[in-house]
Amino acid sequence: MTSYALVTGSSKGIGKAIAEDLAKRKYNILLIARSEKLLQNLSGEWSQKYNVDVKWLAVDLSKPMAASEVKNWVTKNNFQVSILVNNAGYGLWGNFHELALEDQNDMLRVNVFSLVDLTWLMIPVLLLHPKSYILNTGSLAGLQAVPTLNLYAASKAMVNSFTRGLRYELKNTNISVSLLSPGSVRTGFVERAGMHHMQKMAEKFSMSPEEIAAIAVKGMFNEKKEIMPGFVNRFSAAMVKILPKSLIENLAGAAYKKKA
Repeated sequence: MTSYALVTGSSKGIGKAIAEDLAKRKYNILLIARSEKLLQNLSGEWSQKYNVDVKWLAVDLSKPMAASEVKNWVTKNNFQVSILVNNAGYGLWGNFHELALEDQNDMLRVNVFSLVDLTWLMIPVLLLHPKSYILNTGSLAGLQAVPTLNLYAASKAMVNSFTRGLRYELKNTNISVSLLSPGSVRTGFVERAGMHHMQKMAEKFSMSPEEIAAIAVKGMFNEKKEIMPGFVNRFSAAMVKILPKSLIENLAGAAYKKKA
């Protein structure tokens, strides 16, 4: 196939697992992340292992023009992208007023603005193919407020809402839009967020990136509106809809409480 799948945040975690799943399906892959060495290694490994073309671009998606840099790279090299996976994202743990504002703004630029910018820039490319797909990684955290993961949860609420609305807007086109809403996953999220005290709990209830990716890719190709891997996650999402928001927020606040 000459078609490419562009995956952000693809050097590790869910993004890496989704990219590899697509490579196994013989899609050519465009890897986007900050870690140049990791991307270079994956490119060489997967090109040989799966006999597909794997290209990479090291870019910091927290920078204002990052999405344009990605789009220009795609255009310059005439990559025929038919799958866009907006997966890059991370969280910061702590009380909003105690975290550095610029750090939180960087997180918002990665989780929200780069996703929106890249989607807007890539839709004209995706429209050129008989069938194209957009898969956005949201989160169960986006279903309610989560104290001490406040802006992370808010950013994922935006991704969740944006993706559902975009699916409706594009329903009469060749582009299928799906939302991936994972719960806890065994990635570097907990460490990067600074939630080291929750490491053991996270490992106990988490799914592996490979499990998430297999479900996500299958759901995307089946044109599912929302992909929510795992019974526990689906049960939790159902409870969020039923129980009072104040109760859910109190439970979340107690679970993620910042120690004095």
